[in-house]
Amino acid sequence: MNEGNWHKVATRAEIMEEEPIRVVVGDTPIALYEVEGELYATHDVCTHAEASLSEGIQEGDTIECPMHSGCFNIRTGEAVGPPVTEDIKTYQVRLEGDDVLVRVD
Repeated sequence: MNEGNWHKVATRAEIMEEEPIRVVVGDTPIALYEVEGELYATHDVCTHAEASLSEGIQEGDTIECPMHSGCFNIRTGEAVGPPVTEDIKTYQVRLEGDDVLVRVD
């Protein structure tokens, strides 16, 4: 399903607290997260090194890069722990029934 720039990427049941997953829209790798019952999406590649954030450790609203342990706020994309200094892109998420859609421009 592609309505404008919205893309179906998963079902709600596939995304669980503390267990991010990786999806790809076109050439864009995206990490999906659940934080306190809400869904969030960020770019999946760390801004410090070529590492997949969906393979990192999620604690609450923070994702830790598996390569050098830099941290990002999942809700805002803000770099919150060294060695990362550059924020990651975030994407809008919405539910349509059980379908998870992400807006990728």
